[in-house]
Amino acid sequence: MSRANTTGATGVPRPTRVLVAEDQSAVRAGLVLILNSAPDIEVVGEAEDGERAVALARELRPDLVLMDVQMPRLDGVAATRAVVGEGLADVLVLTTFDLDAYVFGALRAGAAGFLLKNADAKDLLDGVRTVARGEGLIAPAVTRRLIAEFAAGPARPEPPTAPPQLATLTRREREVLGCLGEGLSNAQVAARLDMAEATVKTHVSRLLGKLELRSRVQAAVLARELGL
Repeated sequence: MSRANTTGATGVPRPTRVLVAEDQSAVRAGLVLILNSAPDIEVVGEAEDGERAVALARELRPDLVLMDVQMPRLDGVAATRAVVGEGLADVLVLTTFDLDAYVFGALRAGAAGFLLKNADAKDLLDGVRTVARGEGLIAPAVTRRLIAEFAAGPARPEPPTAPPQLATLTRREREVLGCLGEGLSNAQVAARLDMAEATVKTHVSRLLGKLELRSRVQAAVLARELGL
């Protein structure tokens, strides 16, 4: 969904516009300080709870929402579902818990990825930039672990059956889907399959549409669960 790569009237790429949703004021202030320190990122709003996050996303239409999962009034999972469901912005989930049920719920809701709150400033900025590029998968090593835990852990529902839409994928789209299941970035998929990165993005967009999925992370989880 990323809209962060658009350019302004001068032809210069505009900053990635971020909405920070975090109920702890000190943590929120720290996140805003780090994000605003980068010339290519601009914090356009702050929300102290999930309801406010959804309202501001509707009003401001940021490129990305940095979303805490545990917030009052409306938790981050429900807020993510609303933001992604309405096509308002990409969502990068922020949590203190490593691979917990909140994270799984947020990913099912369509979040583009997640970061732990103890991530350092560089990881936070890199994570925002990665999602803004439309990559979705934050850190390949973490993503592979997340997908493995989701597929094998107690939070996994009944073993899925292949959706009928899977049969509509082209051979290339299935290959790209398999690469997503390995946690590969667009650049890595392009190198693996010997194609242009722009072509990879097109295949990802098409397979998400065919499979009726909200994010490439959901596609990655499906690929892993089905053993593609």
